[in-house]
Amino acid sequence: MTVSNDLSTTESPFVGYTYSYPHKSAYRRLTPSVPLSDAWVQECHDSLFLYLHVPFCEHRCGFCNLFTLANAKTDWTVAYLQRLRAEAASIRDVLTDARFARVAIGGGTPTFLEEDELAELLDIAGILLGGRPGGVPASCEASPATLTRHKARLLKDWGVDRISLGVQTFDDVESRSLGRPQRADDVERAIDAVRQQSFPVLNLDLIYGVAGQSLPSWMKTVEAAVEHRPEEIYLYPLYVRELTGLGRISATASDDRVKHYREARDTLLGAGYEQTSLRMFRLPASEACDAPVYCCQTDGMVGLGCGARSYTRTLHYSTEFAVGRSGVRSILMAYLRRERKEFLHARHGYVLDIEDQRRRYVIQSLLQVQGLSQAGYRQRFGSDVVADLPQLRELQKLDLATIGQDRLRLTASGLERSDSIGPWLYSKRVRRLMEDFECA
Repeated sequence: MTVSNDLSTTESPFVGYTYSYPHKSAYRRLTPSVPLSDAWVQECHDSLFLYLHVPFCEHRCGFCNLFTLANAKTDWTVAYLQRLRAEAASIRDVLTDARFARVAIGGGTPTFLEEDELAELLDIAGILLGGRPGGVPASCEASPATLTRHKARLLKDWGVDRISLGVQTFDDVESRSLGRPQRADDVERAIDAVRQQSFPVLNLDLIYGVAGQSLPSWMKTVEAAVEHRPEEIYLYPLYVRELTGLGRISATASDDRVKHYREARDTLLGAGYEQTSLRMFRLPASEACDAPVYCCQTDGMVGLGCGARSYTRTLHYSTEFAVGRSGVRSILMAYLRRERKEFLHARHGYVLDIEDQRRRYVIQSLLQVQGLSQAGYRQRFGSDVVADLPQLRELQKLDLATIGQDRLRLTASGLERSDSIGPWLYSKRVRRLMEDFECA
């Protein structure tokens, strides 16, 4: 992805989804490799995030650039779970005193696994958790095509309290445009399976900007989602990326994404949802006030599995990154050949210097509705955020942000430009590495 040094309010705001910083395309081979015992020695271990990655799906959607392999054979999933168990045991040996404040299972599609395999995955998570979550919020991603009532019951009984369904659209024609063989009937069945198990939180992911999607058809999907009253709704603008199904056929996203976003935002706010970021909307009652506190700015993530990201304050690491089937398959095969001792080192990642630590803090905070606390930044870094990043003044000049005595907040116009503001704040080093990355 090429990122401009300039911030324009006249061009499309959809530059790139900044879900983490830096992006995996900035990762490189770590020479020498870093022992995990060294990587975690100075980190606090009592409020970590545990993430388990399942790199398998029943079908790879046309827009997807996640690390996943479609239609994997059973022997692949069995071998993968064996290696995952070995990795979990290795990490447990390093982080003997780890306590987790959040658990997430993603992919890929975790519910692609057969019921006995899914049970095995949950048992592996228990190696690090010391059993079941036991009151720790736990989330699992699911596909409408593969979430059965039996799998939903298994997840609920284990301790999952949030199911995120990748719905994308309630329109069968739009599903086909996304390269997604999904029927609205499957979506309704999956939602019913979640509601029957009384999960505290149901999230529905929706995509706007699909080729041929009109504003009325998009709003029909939004209204269909609202009728189910899910506790959370995520609105994702469509991106057409290299080596994806849509990218291979040179598809383009709709030019009406801003209009679609604004109309959906206003509808959700009118329906009682609160906006927490460009993408996330939730019902106020869905916030668990008694949940263990986790702060992505100060607490680390332990990623388990091929494609999972882990991070400390100064080191982000994972397996290599690829999008195309051959690239993903090659990386996955290398993971399946690993011996247990190999899981004790980080071999591929990115070392954050103080500039990137500051930029990450700003990006992760500023792109949320509550904004960035200047006092919190000062406590963390011992300096003034605007002095460290003078370019933030430009956001104020463009009416994209307000800079108060304690808070930096994006305006409504700034929030809808989150996907251009995030990349605009990347460091020169991250930009260069991302631009030099050759996607496989």
